[in-house]
Amino acid sequence: MTPAFPPTSFRRYRVEHETRYAYSSAVTESWQLARLTPRELPWQRVLATSLEVDPHPGERRDASDSFGNTVTHFGLRTPHDELAVRMRCEVEVAARPEVDESADSAWEAVRDAIRGKGGEPLSQAWLTASAMSEPTQVLPSSESARAYAATSLVSGRSWLQALDELMHRIHAEFEFDPHATHVSTSVEEVLQQRRGVCQDFAHLMLAGLRAHGLPARYMSGYLLTDPPQGKPRLMGVDASHAWVAAYAPAHGWVEFDPTNDQRADSRYITLGWGADFGDVAPLRGVIIGGGEQRLDVAVSVTPL
Repeated sequence: MTPAFPPTSFRRYRVEHETRYAYSSAVTESWQLARLTPRELPWQRVLATSLEVDPHPGERRDASDSFGNTVTHFGLRTPHDELAVRMRCEVEVAARPEVDESADSAWEAVRDAIRGKGGEPLSQAWLTASAMSEPTQVLPSSESARAYAATSLVSGRSWLQALDELMHRIHAEFEFDPHATHVSTSVEEVLQQRRGVCQDFAHLMLAGLRAHGLPARYMSGYLLTDPPQGKPRLMGVDASHAWVAAYAPAHGWVEFDPTNDQRADSRYITLGWGADFGDVAPLRGVIIGGGEQRLDVAVSVTPL
């Protein structure tokens, strides 16, 4: 059910996300998966959304993945040397639910509860969350990440304080550098070079939390980036964003952004979530032919 927000409680945005591939030789067949439809959430309402594919695909359908994200499957069987996928949407985003810090407990208690050691019956929410404490192919078990997170996860520290402190440290100790990493850079490489992008910092926080038995998931979406005072907003320069949501029985899912050192608020627009980037890549697929390819991505987030 879509919530009825009071008029002053939300922000409205227009998002445009264009992905364009140019190929040095013709692609004869292409099968793609697009995860570019924003989610309906208690604090997020999708007013309008469209996904245009050029050339027009011969087949197309929408489905939900195991995380509840909308996935658009499409295929092209006619030769083409360019592919453009354009998402446009308008969304309203309210503040996330307030976190009751008085109900917080030690992070070890959260870990034990997720493992079923708290003596209480496990709910479906707990079982779903527990799957997010396991390593994945993209984020295997990492002793380096475990050791890095251990500095924040000191014995007896509350769950919120520990996760806030880990978020603060990643922000302070790593430099944002869009040229330092690529989509498959490992957590170990990020720890060695101390630089990367939002995907790297989210993966590091996820790997560190999961190594200590704490469930967390990869969040994909957009963040309104305010320009410097007196400067106009620029179109097409924003990028898709990644952050982390972690689970505690007393709080549910709480969202942390280590790139910007803050918890998510009404500036964060959620596309979807998964165990790692591989589950929420905006566009991925298989092609026959194509030769060399050039990728251009342009994202604009405009407050209305």
